[in-house]
This record gives sequence, C-alpha cells and structure tokens, in this order.
Amino acid sequence: MFATKGWGRRAIRGWLVLVVWMVVGSAWVGTACAASLDASLLPRIQGATFEVVAAKPDKDPLTYEKPLPLELLDYQDRTDKYFSIGTAFAIGKNRYVTAGHVLMAGLDSLWGQPSLRDAKGNVYAIDKIEKFDLRRDLVVFSLVKDPAPEPLEINTSPVMNQEVYAVGNALGTGVVIRDGLYTSDTPEQEQGQWKWMRFSAAASPGNSGGPLLDKDGKVIGVVLMKSANENLNYALQMKEVLDAPEKNAVIDSRLSYRLDIFDTTLSNSFKGTFPLPQTLPDFFASYTKLFNAYVETQLKDILAKDADRVFPRGEGSDRLLYNEVWSNMLPRMIVRSNTGEWFLQSNTTKRQSLSNNGYLDVSMAQSKFVMHLRRPDNTPVANFYTDPVVLGDLLAKSGLFARTVGPEHVRITSLGKPISDTVHVDGWKRRWQVRTWTLPYDDTKIIVYCLPLPDGYAMSMVFASAGGAYDSAADLRAITDFMTVEYDGSLAQWAEFLKNTSLLPDAIKDVHLDVTYQKSLSLRTPRFNVAFTPDLLGIEPDSQLSMPLGMLPDHGKVIWGPVGLHYNPRRSESNYLVIYRNVKPPASLDESYASYWDKLINRRHPYESQAYAADGNTKIAAPKLAGDVGKDTVVYTAFFTMGGTQPQDKMKTQLDLLLKGLQVNEH
Repeated sequence: MFATKGWGRRAIRGWLVLVVWMVVGSAWVGTACAASLDASLLPRIQGATFEVVAAKPDKDPLTYEKPLPLELLDYQDRTDKYFSIGTAFAIGKNRYVTAGHVLMAGLDSLWGQPSLRDAKGNVYAIDKIEKFDLRRDLVVFSLVKDPAPEPLEINTSPVMNQEVYAVGNALGTGVVIRDGLYTSDTPEQEQGQWKWMRFSAAASPGNSGGPLLDKDGKVIGVVLMKSANENLNYALQMKEVLDAPEKNAVIDSRLSYRLDIFDTTLSNSFKGTFPLPQTLPDFFASYTKLFNAYVETQLKDILAKDADRVFPRGEGSDRLLYNEVWSNMLPRMIVRSNTGEWFLQSNTTKRQSLSNNGYLDVSMAQSKFVMHLRRPDNTPVANFYTDPVVLGDLLAKSGLFARTVGPEHVRITSLGKPISDTVHVDGWKRRWQVRTWTLPYDDTKIIVYCLPLPDGYAMSMVFASAGGAYDSAADLRAITDFMTVEYDGSLAQWAEFLKNTSLLPDAIKDVHLDVTYQKSLSLRTPRFNVAFTPDLLGIEPDSQLSMPLGMLPDHGKVIWGPVGLHYNPRRSESNYLVIYRNVKPPASLDESYASYWDKLINRRHPYESQAYAADGNTKIAAPKLAGDVGKDTVVYTAFFTMGGTQPQDKMKTQLDLLLKGLQVNEH
C-alpha cells in the first residue's frame, strides 16, 4: 500500500473525493472578486478559465432496495451530467494547463475521461498531453476542438507580498475569484530543486489546477494544494510550467510503501519517462504500465528486505509454528509484532444474518475486511462457487453496501456482474477466486479475494478508488500468503465441496472422505487417517467436520496442510472428538515448549487416558505416534468429550475406539 504526500497515484483522488460529495456546478455561476482587480480583466479571465469535468456514468450495474430519492439532491447536482473535479486555464493557442493530480483523477476512472467545460456549459475533449511532470504536479495539453479563448498573460517574475487572486472551481460550485497575498516561497520538500509559492487567498478542493493571478490579472502560478499545518495554499510558479520539457513525461515522486503484515516501510522514488505528445488514452496507458511495474517491484523488495525474518522463516516464526492451534472460522492474518514475533491477529467480529442458515461474519484486519460467508442452505452449490453474481448478491443482502443520497442511506441489494473474475494461486497452492465489482457513482472498486470452503467462502476485501485499484489488489494478493482459516462444514457440505476439484488446493485434493450415513466415516490424509462408526459418534448429513489447515513444520521445511480435525455429530451436542498434530519444538524456544512436549510423550495429565471434568463436560485424552516414543518428532493427540459427568470406564471405552481408528503416517 502506498502512502503519498499529496500527488501520488492514491492521493490523486484525495481532492476529488471531497468534490464528489459537494454540490456540482454546471456553469460559471457568478464571479466573486476583490474590488482592486480591474473589472475590465474579468471577461478575459472568465473566458480563459474552465472547469475540469468528468461525465457521470450513464449505466448503473447496481440494484437498490427502492428507487433512489434523487429529488433530495440540489437541482444542479441531480441535473448536471458531469462531476466537476478541478480547474484549467488557457496560456496560448490550443494550450491549456491544470494540475497533474486533476488530470490523473481520470486514470482508470469509472467516470468519463477528464474534459473542459466553459461558462456556457460547452464541453471540450482533451486531445494530446504535451507536458507532464508528476513531481511538480503540472500538465500542459491541447483540446480536440479548441474554443480559442484569449489566453491569460503570464508573469514569470511575481513580486512577493503583493495581492494575488486564486481563480478556480471552488468545491464544485462554479468558478470564483478570491483574493489574498503572495506571502512567501518554500523549497520543494525532497531536494529543494524549486520553490513553491505560498499565498493566503482562499482555495478549496476543486481549485486545483486553476490560475493564481497577480494584481494585473496575469497568471503567476498554478494552484495545487493546501498547507497541512498552516492557513496557506501552495502554487507552482509559471516559470516551472514553461521550462518543463516538451518531449517526455517526467515521473519522479517519492512514495512510501508498506504491507499490513509488518511495520517495514520502503521509501523509494517512482521514476520513469515516456515520450510526449500522446493522446489522453495512450498517456494513461503509458503511465499505468510504468506504475504497475513499480508496484510489483516494491512488493518484491519489501518482502525481500528482511527475507530471513519473513514468516515462516526465522526464530520469530517458531512460536506460531510450534504452538498455534490453527482453528479459526474467520480468516486471520499472520502479522509480525514490533518485537519480531509472528502471531495470528485477533479481531472483533460482527455477524450479519442471511436467510436459510446463512450468515456473514465481518471483521477488520488492518486496512482490509476479512469475512467468512456461510452459504444459505437454499443456494445451490453449482451456482454458489461458479456464478460471481450469486456471491455479490449475498454480500449485498448482508447490508454491507449502501448509497448515500442526501440525508438517506439506500441499501444496495445487488452488485450485478463483476468487471473481472480470475483465480490467484497463493504460495500455499490455495486457489482464491478474485472478483472485482464497481460502485460507479463513487468511482470505487470492490476487490474481493475469495477462498472456497466446504460451507462457503473465506474472504478478504478492500474498497479502492478506481485509479488505486491495482496496488490495492496487489496488497491483497501478497497477503493471501499470510492468511489462515479453518475448513469447516457438514458432512453433506464436505461431500459437495470435494467434488469441485478445480477449486481445491493441493493439500485438500489429497484428502479422501468416505461416508455412509448411520454406518461409517473414514477420513484419509497424507499424514493421518481416522475411521469410526456410530458406536463412537453419530454420522449424519448435518454432522460437523472441521479441519484446521495450517503451516506445518516438516523436517526442516514448512508446508500447508491438515493439522487435525474436530468432529461433532451436531453443533448443539456436547459429545465430540478432536485430533491434533504436535511437533517436537526446537531448542531455541523457551522451556514451556519443551515441558509440553515432555508431557505428551510421557503421557502426563491430561494425556494419561484418565477422565477429567472441564467446563461442565468430561474429557479424556491420549497421544498417538507412528512409531517409537524416543524417535518420533510428531505426536498426535486424541481428545474425546462427553457432556455432563461421565464414568472413567465409559470415557476410556470411547477413547479406545477413537485411538483404534486413528492411524499416524508420519514420524
């Protein structure tokens, strides 16, 4: 994920997002100005200054719970066919200037490409990009059909402490003029290669790209941004615009990059060039190619920076690998603490109920949504995993999405078809379905990574501005290697799930489940097998089988696969069994790990096959090995639980049945 100072790709939307929620003006709505600016200059200023607009989407893939109450919006907002996103001005024959971040608001946008609109409401498409400097935040361009206004005169030697006038489309309400002083200069933040102009004339989102005029109405700068810590605004001197190279777009901007899994941060420069002039679509394509390659480089570099400390490598991983019970229905992110230890992040979960026993558990993991969707019983498996519209509609029915119209929040009941539906295979060979839906009214994409489970999906989701979707998706893709979830479902759900071989990760393809209801159950994995009859526990279609899959230490390497199981004839019953894999801990871990291992192999409590009371139930447990106690480095534990107080002989009989059917295939 990138963090920027104000004009990187993600922050390009910062000013824009504010404007979207404001009233959008459709024409020059009147000019407020200081009395000292000669009134005779106003027609020229008005004629040379334009709104930068983007067309509102003409099609909406979304379905709402009721008709949108558009009558609650102001007249201009509901009747204008365009969003107003900034300001531009003419400096010569078919030669226009705006802020780079205003133009870049159109990058991958779900709205129309940026255009100019004059005071009469005429709209002019951008033709060629002639100059572009990302760091200086400037762009010079031409129009397909030039209205040929009288351009603004340019002053490249402005005088400090003189009156200035900020001209622009303030907050989307039309172009206005506001006065103040040119107060000072301040060096560019990285290397001091040029100086920003600071001025006190009011400027708002939407002013970006507008001209800063001197007392004679000559343009001295391009309005760009607001100071973060003082009541001053920034502009780029016109000399920098005129001196910018004509033949190449200049990409040179410092960006910080980080992932949610640790606090490592990269601070590098996004650099590159490509030839100009180019048409606007070609310009966006050239920029996108450079930026996406930069994202991939940063992602690779941040994971390589501390390669010997990135899970599952390094001592900081051992506590998690040798101690964690990988049982969690909600996806959990593996993150590194500031002490260097890796752990499973816990989050507060909120459940949204769906019909027919379906539900959606939602939590936040850093900047991402993590979710577990339980498929409603009346949703056919054949459609659930293969038709993304079904998934999108279930997400919408949970109440996750709403559109604000005036004071009302109108629920979105269907997301429609996604604009993309692909598959990502993570480092553990799990197959994530990657779906992207759009909220065109907000220029936003919903990116969801979906891991098929027997009872539904584990998901990671992010809302991304359309222009920032690539690096948001790259973040989600990288983090799939650091996500863990339990595979859970009824026996009937497992049977249907295992038939969908194209969805299964390699570790699940090696799992074989044979069930004859009321008669027998057999589960075979490469590492352990278990079989039993109803003499141990009932075997019905709605019996619950949960299989924790986690990161397994395996003789010097780490793999992903089944680490045990939890079986319950019915969720409401107190009788159940648990099998879990344990690995001999390395000497580097503290004494508690060695003590636990010693307890296992020497069959000390609770592993001595003696019944004991716990939480109103009776439990009994014992270890199971493939071979000799002194040689094996893997021990499985078998627990059997019954409700209430039960006698030792009854519990021992059930434990013996469980151990008889449990076979360990690894040492």
